Amino acid sequence: MEPLTRVTASTIDVLAALLDHDGSVWGLLVIKATDRPAGTVYPILERLEDRGWITSTWEADSERSGPRRRLYEFTTDGRAAAVDACAAFRRRQAPERRPSGRTVTS
Repeated sequence: MEPLTRVTASTIDVLAALLDHDGSVWGLLVIKATDRPAGTVYPILERLEDRGWITSTWEADSERSGPRRRLYEFTTDGRAAAVDACAAFRRRQAPERRPSGRTVTS
């Protein structure tokens, strides 16, 4: 598994949407959960898969009408890395607090 070289708010949103679901998630569900456009979400999913964070499979034929869905799921290492990446991003976004309890803004 390769580390991510660029972790944006959009990437964190996609990781969080995947973490919010156990098992496989299809792309449109990630789009709806993140409120990000498909042109943002699908390249992120592709990047995550290329680096070994997630895997994808095509949905088996079902009785559901419509085209087959591509399902995305974390690898074991990918899930752990996603949890770490989301926590690190939140820490970077949180305002720094001084011992006095006052917030320091940059």
